[in-house]
This record gives sequence, C-alpha cells and structure tokens, in this order.
Amino acid sequence: MSLAFQEIQETIRMIQMEKLDIRTVTMGISLRDCISHDQEHMRDAVYKKITSYAKDLTKTAEQVADEYGIPIVNKRISITPAAELLGSATREDAILLAKTLDKAASELGVDFIGGFSALIHKGETKGDTVLLDALAEALSDTNRVCGSVSVATTRSGINMNGVKRLGEIIKEGAELTKDQNGIANAKLVVFCNPVEDNPFMAGAFHGAGEGEVVLNVGVSGPGVVLHALRRYPDADLGEVSEVIKKTAFKITRAGEQIGRVVAERLEVPFGIMDLSLAPTNAMNDSVAEILEEIGLERVGTHGTIAALALMNDAVKKGGAMASSYVGGLSGAFIPVSEDNGMIKGIEDGALTLSKLEAMTCVCSVGLDMIAITGDASAASISGMIADEMAIGMINKKTTAVRVIPVPGKQEGDMVEFGGLLGRAPIIAMNPFGSDRFINRGGRIPAPLQSLIN
Repeated sequence: MSLAFQEIQETIRMIQMEKLDIRTVTMGISLRDCISHDQEHMRDAVYKKITSYAKDLTKTAEQVADEYGIPIVNKRISITPAAELLGSATREDAILLAKTLDKAASELGVDFIGGFSALIHKGETKGDTVLLDALAEALSDTNRVCGSVSVATTRSGINMNGVKRLGEIIKEGAELTKDQNGIANAKLVVFCNPVEDNPFMAGAFHGAGEGEVVLNVGVSGPGVVLHALRRYPDADLGEVSEVIKKTAFKITRAGEQIGRVVAERLEVPFGIMDLSLAPTNAMNDSVAEILEEIGLERVGTHGTIAALALMNDAVKKGGAMASSYVGGLSGAFIPVSEDNGMIKGIEDGALTLSKLEAMTCVCSVGLDMIAITGDASAASISGMIADEMAIGMINKKTTAVRVIPVPGKQEGDMVEFGGLLGRAPIIAMNPFGSDRFINRGGRIPAPLQSLIN
C-alpha cells in the first residue's frame, strides 16, 4: 500500500488533532479442541491455549502503536461461545470456567475477554442451560469476562423463553453488583442476528465459521468525521455524505495498515476490519455531535433517524472501498453512557428511550449502555429485549440490548460506571407492564421473506 505525502499529513492531523485511534485489536481463538468431560482438564487446556496464542498480543500491539504513532486503545480476546464447552458441566463448573478466563485475561493484560456466550435463538442445549444458570454470577464475580446471548435471528424467529430468562438474569446481575451500580450488565449483550467476527465488546465471540485463530480490528473515528464536517458548514446533504465517505476511507485505510502489521508480527491471519464509528467520553468524539453538526439542534429531535441513516451508509461506503475484508458490526454505535452528546440529549429531554429504539433501525447495533431504574421489572426488561429483537428480525440486521438496571437509582439520577464505560442518566421507561405477553413464552415464528412492507 503506497501513501502520498498529503495522505501522511492528513493521517498525522487525524491522530494528533482529531482523536483517530485503532479502538481495538481482538484475537479470536477457537477452543473446540479443549472440550472434555473432565472439567478441570478442560479449564487447564483453555487457560494454556489462550495464554499461548495471545502471549504477545498486548506487547506487539503497543510496539506497533509506538512505531506508527497511532494509538491502539484496547487489546482483547474472543473465544468460542463457552456454552459449547459446557455440555457435561454443572453451574459451578461454568462459574469456574469464567474465573479461568478472567485469570488468563488478567495475566495477558488484555482489557476484556468475550465469549462467555450462548446461541439459543432456536432452542437450548444442556451447555446453554448451564451457562444461562451461571451467567449473572459469572459476570458478577469476574472483572474482564464479557458474555452475550443470541435469542433471535431472521431465519428462526425470537425465542421468547430465552427473552424472558434474560430479563431475569439481568435483574439478578444488577442485584449481585448493586454496590457497583449493577456493573455486571455492562458486560452482557442480548443479540438478534449476531455476527461471528465482531471485535467490539461486550458482544465479541469466535464463531463457528472462523478459523483456529484470527486477528480482527475495530477502527473508530467520530472525532475525525466531526472535524471534517465542520469544514463544510454550508454543504448540502449529498456533499455531507461525500465528506463522510472520504473520511471513512482514510480512517479505514490507516486502520487496516496497522491491523495487518500486528497480525503479521503475531503470525496469525488478519481477519476483518470493523468500520464502526464508536464514541468515547472524550470531548468531540461523539456520534451524537456528528448528527448535530449535520444540522440537528439536539440529538433525538425530528430528523435524527434520517441523519443517522445518512451517516451510517456513508461510513460503510467509504470504508468498504478501503479494505479487502470488512466485517463485524460496521456502522455506528450509539452507546448512551459512552457518548457525551447522547447524555446531553437525554438530560435536555430531546432523546428518549423510544427514539433510541427507532434509531436502532438504521444503525449497527441497538439499545446500548442504557441505565434504567433499579425497580424496573424483569418482564419490562424482557419487553425491551423483545422489541429490539423484532426490529433486527424483520429488518434482517444485527440488533442488541445492553441495559443496566441500577439498584437504588431513579429517573434523572446520574450513574458513574467508570473508565470507557462512562456515565449515564437514568432514562424513563414506559410505566405500563408487559408481563402477560412475556409469560406466554414459546417462539415468535420467523418472518415471511417476501411481501415486505
């Protein structure tokens, strides 16, 4: 890949002035050959395999970041969905496996390890049931382990028994970590149509279609896009799309170069580039502020979904031209607690839970890092999950829910989660119940793929 002098200058400006970074390099590792009826033997094999493959991940990423001058913010690991290892295990075995993963992540110096996960969109195996029984306690007793559960796909419909169970698990996790503002649920994602190569947490896992080991890269640049748009305050929306496309191309090109160097030095295959714009709590690194720069007085007002759709599409078009292998979630994340503009939108009354749900129809994920009152019922949380799963199922896209009931907090309170997880105002929920709907259970059938309206 050859670079012109002007491109080098632009990249330096993006790094120094506009917060361009590689958000994450995530090593995916298959653990299928570790499966054993002897749980202690299996845990030993898991620990050895992870610490062997990823022993140089953090050191190599930091060396490459120093050499190229582009920060690599997070180093992470994803594994085979853990439920696949737990077919003959007990709940206690599952919790010990989570602690083994946590120990490996701590020793390797990675931020998170994802994949304490189950795929139950059509039904549960014994391993799935064991993992779900252990999930709340496992995430509460560990610091770096992340989990996810797929409860819906476009092809299989929505497992409403699983949706009901996840509402109860989220309540249990909140109670177990009530002294930490319910932090366990910041590490749990409920998915519709999950992807197998997502490098972003908390929903990363190493799926069935992946190889033995692979390095996936998530590049992010809300700040770069925001600064680029500020240079064209009077552009029409076609020109705005063009500016975002060109910026996404430059961001992705820089990210792919760095990712391939890290993969080569670790002697593992390069996997995919995830083209997502992922915000942080830093000033001017906000997806919401991009939407406001496009022309909204405050994110959440009328026109928000159209502006988000424009931005999301332009990011994909520009990024896809710059990389041979695009995957992951690729689009725009709208996590409330990690985006200063989203937080302000809620505080000003412009952004509501209903609007956030509607926004997820046109962006890459779903209801993300949303704090709700601690007394929200399990059925209401399940109702939120069911709505979001329906959006993903009907629209053939990935959607997700990462919602955090915070014990002792009420609507309008501000909650601090710390670090990258940020802070969030408690958002208002609909006061009416959905218990009877959730308690019906069963599976919502897969939708008709024709006659689409």
